[in-house]
Amino acid sequence: MRAMHEPSFSDWPFMKMHGLGNDFVVVDARVRPVAVTERLLQALADRHRGVGFDQLAVITEGRDLTITFYNADGSQSAACGNATRCIAAREMDLSGADTLSIDVTGRGALQAVRTADGVTSVNMGVPLLDWQDIPLAHDVDTLALPIDGAPVATGMGNPHCTFFVDDVTAVDLATEGARIEVHPLFPERINVQFAQVIGPDHIRMRVWERGTGITLASGSSSCAVAVAAARKGLTGRAVRIDLDGGTLSIDWRDDGVWMSGPTAHVFDGVLTQSFLDSL
Repeated sequence: MRAMHEPSFSDWPFMKMHGLGNDFVVVDARVRPVAVTERLLQALADRHRGVGFDQLAVITEGRDLTITFYNADGSQSAACGNATRCIAAREMDLSGADTLSIDVTGRGALQAVRTADGVTSVNMGVPLLDWQDIPLAHDVDTLALPIDGAPVATGMGNPHCTFFVDDVTAVDLATEGARIEVHPLFPERINVQFAQVIGPDHIRMRVWERGTGITLASGSSSCAVAVAAARKGLTGRAVRIDLDGGTLSIDWRDDGVWMSGPTAHVFDGVLTQSFLDSL
């Protein structure tokens, strides 16, 4: 008889990870193929009846590996910087390598490195600055969108809208984030950031992610904010960004936007067959 703690083949293994509280369920489909459905995604994302996550990441075979991301509402996301760093850190731990090439669905090949102090850094790619690449619904100035507050639009594989404000704590993030996400200027919806410039290399930021809502941190959003601030001349191209969940270092270089910060692999688990049968 199988021991109570031993997973059967029908059980569905997963990992729980986070970067600055931006949390993920990670499934390694190289170990066991999985069928991801909208209903499964939404059930998994439920923090009371499922596991809970901001994004789901599915790993498949690739150059070194391929990652596909999904939001909590079941929609697909083209980029997730914190999850990319978390998965890269685990893969480099397993292989002993200090570099890794990750194919991200919708974004292409991203390079990850382990720095001398053990921090995982990922090149999130060259930012997209033209309106049709972000994408926006029509041709506008991406440095000053025709929306109250004149936000900046940036593409990091997924679309971003950044408002620069005097005090991020004074913003009603739940109301404003939900409203801006579905603005008609954004045909694929949008991630919304409110950023406060503290100094020439220091930004305080809060974020609303499309398909998920308020999150403690967002890697791709942090990259977008750094690019937007540098384009507007508010900061240099290397900045420290303080989010609700912690701090990321962003450096917009010629080869792309590099993001560095802590990662955490919290636990491994399995979804039981009874949970899967209930969907």
